[in-house]
Amino acid sequence: MSDLKLTKFNRAHFVENYGMLIVLIILFIVCAIVSPYFLKAENLLNITRQVSVIGIISIGMTFVIITGGIDLSVGSVLAFSTLIVAGFKDIGAIPAFIIAMVLSMVCGLVTGLLVTKGKLQAFIATLGMMTAVVGVGLTYSHGHPIIGTPEGLSFLGQGKLFNTIPVQTILFTVTAIFASIVLNRTRLGRYIYAVGGNEEGSRLSGIRVDRVKLAAYVISSGLSGFAGVIMANHLNVGEANLGSGMELDAIASVAVGGTSLSGGRGGVVGTVIGVVIIGILNNFLNLIDVPGYTQKIVKGAIIIIAVLAQSLQANQKK
Repeated sequence: MSDLKLTKFNRAHFVENYGMLIVLIILFIVCAIVSPYFLKAENLLNITRQVSVIGIISIGMTFVIITGGIDLSVGSVLAFSTLIVAGFKDIGAIPAFIIAMVLSMVCGLVTGLLVTKGKLQAFIATLGMMTAVVGVGLTYSHGHPIIGTPEGLSFLGQGKLFNTIPVQTILFTVTAIFASIVLNRTRLGRYIYAVGGNEEGSRLSGIRVDRVKLAAYVISSGLSGFAGVIMANHLNVGEANLGSGMELDAIASVAVGGTSLSGGRGGVVGTVIGVVIIGILNNFLNLIDVPGYTQKIVKGAIIIIAVLAQSLQANQKK
C-alpha cells in the first residue's frame, strides 16, 4: 500500500514539475510538423521577440499571484508608460526612462496601499487602478497617440545583438533570471511564498505581510512600466490603450506555467514556459490562418484547463 502511495506521489511530483515543459516540447514538435514555416530561424526569433513584452509583464504578475493577489492594472500601466516615455522624449532618453519607471512603480505603490491599508480586495483595487490609469493616460494625451520616442532608447525595442537576436529577447531573459533569483534566493522571495501559502501564519511568525504585498505590487507595476518602455520604442509611439487585454494574457501565462492562483506556489521558470507555450500557439494559429476571434476562444480554453488542472492536482494531494 505504501509503495502505491509513493508511486502516486512521484507521479504527481513529476507532473507538477515537468508537465508543462513536456507540453511545450510536444507543441513545438506538432507545430514543426504541421507548418513548414514554423522552424525557420526568422520565425523562431520573431516568436522570442513577440513574447518578450508580455513575458516581462507576466513575471511581475507572478510575484503578485504567489502572494495570493491579482493585478488587473498591468496592461494599463504598460500603456501609461508608453505615453510617458514618448511624451518626455525631448528631455532626453535617461530622464524619460526614469520618469516612466518611477510613475509606473507609483501606480503599484498606490495599488498596494489600497490592498494592504485600505483592505480592498486585490481584484477591486487593481480594477479601479486599471480604469483610472487609462483615464489619466487619455487625459494626458488628449485621446491621441504620441508619436516618437527618445532616440537613445530605440535599441530597447528595435535593436538586435549580432544583428540577429532581438534586444527584447535578451531583456526578457535577463529579467527572468534576476526575478528567479529574487524569488528563490532572497528573504523577500521566501516571504512572498510564505504570505501566499499562509498569510495569518506568516503574520504570527513576524513577517511584515503588508510590506511583502506592497513590494509585490510595486515589482509588478515596475516591470509593466519597463515593458511599456520597450513597446513604445518598438512601435515608436505612446498610446493609452496599447495594453488592452494584456492583463488576461499575463494571467493566462502565469496559470499555464503552474503558479497557483490561490497563492503560495509557482515560480518564474513556469511562467516563462507558460509565456512561450502561448506565444508558440499564437504564432502557429497565425501561420495556419486561424481568425483572431477564434484565437481568443483558444486562450480562454487554455486558462480554464490550466486552472482546472491545478484544482485536480490539489485535490489529489489531499
